[in-house]
Amino acid sequence: MSQKQNYTFIDAIKDLIEAILKSFGKGSSKRTWHQHVVPYEDGWAVRREGNKRITSKHRKQSTAIRKAKTLAKRKNADVIIHRSSGGIRDRISYKN
Repeated sequence: MSQKQNYTFIDAIKDLIEAILKSFGKGSSKRTWHQHVVPYEDGWAVRREGNKRITSKHRKQSTAIRKAKTLAKRKNADVIIHRSSGGIRDRISYKN
């Protein structure tokens, strides 16, 4: 292989890897730190936007809101508070 063909091959591999990562959603967009207060089992939970797992669970919605506010303030994010039916009740922004 000549030097020129070698660079073309490496570039093709790089392009392929970037395409694969992009198809899985890696590197194409930033994850947010928005915190959702959602109904969970017998109480309420705080869940980071995009996560399947919860960050913390609480008996009272007010306690979950307080925890979500603390996390959102650290990351300049939003707190999205849901109703027990699942709909959005309120949104509080801590963006600068």
